[in-house]
Amino acid sequence: MKSSSGARVAANAEATLAHRISTTLYSKPKLRLRLLLSAPVTWLGLVYIAALLALLVTAFFTVDSFTGNLVPGFSLENFASLFTNALYSTVTFRTIGMALAVTVIDVLLALPIAFYMAKVASPRARGILVISILMPLWASYLVKAYAWRSVLSNVGIFAWLLRPIGLDTPGYSLIGAAITLGYLWLPYVILPIYASLEKVSSNLLEASSDLGARTWSTLRRVVFPLILPGIVAGSIFSFSLTMGDYITINIVGGANQMLGNLVYSNVGVANNLPMAAAIALVPVIIMFGYLSAVRKTGALDNL
Repeated sequence: MKSSSGARVAANAEATLAHRISTTLYSKPKLRLRLLLSAPVTWLGLVYIAALLALLVTAFFTVDSFTGNLVPGFSLENFASLFTNALYSTVTFRTIGMALAVTVIDVLLALPIAFYMAKVASPRARGILVISILMPLWASYLVKAYAWRSVLSNVGIFAWLLRPIGLDTPGYSLIGAAITLGYLWLPYVILPIYASLEKVSSNLLEASSDLGARTWSTLRRVVFPLILPGIVAGSIFSFSLTMGDYITINIVGGANQMLGNLVYSNVGVANNLPMAAAIALVPVIIMFGYLSAVRKTGALDNL
């Protein structure tokens, strides 16, 4: 009897404690949110931020020219090479230009597609279009890149379509790489813009038309400010993914290189991890600058 009564008391105590905890969490939503986010934030800090700090520290190390071993210390030699070596500066500007070109291409393609999906297409057609946009994401990155290598070749579809009208395929070049990267990242740009356009009430468009605004004025003064966060979100995806890419440029870029290729060559070929870390920091710094510039416009406030 004593053991059963003791167990009953312990169970009642546990129930009371659980009730108190649940009551406390219910009355304090901020505490509930902090506890909910504690695990992913801790994981982010340990895996991502700690890795970035390790990358920053490694960039100041050097490599022994005789043994090839990593020499811990503090040296600005790697960063000096970034600014003085013409190869690094050329590749940096080429990478930024490629990222900007791919972003502009994808935004220009995504805007009419997303607008048609959100405001013109029927529900059934909208569903088909969403599935069509998501389907390429199910395929392997390498499969899609090599498919475009076939399309861009001298006997590919582009050559077959363009040569009868006096043009030729862009081939394996920066233009071919921009086309391929634009195709790869286009779904990541369409979906945020489509989500933003869905939130734009059709009543706003009708009210603008009733007040005498033409189509272009409605798009520029009503629609564009409301979907700007979606455009920014899509541009962040395409810009950052292009900045860090190195496989596509190897497959369809010919002899051209981007920053990712320099990182790979310094790690896999030259065995110079500190120089690779210094080069890898360049896209990170550029992305921080891009996000800071976008944040000043206020476009990130509604993301």
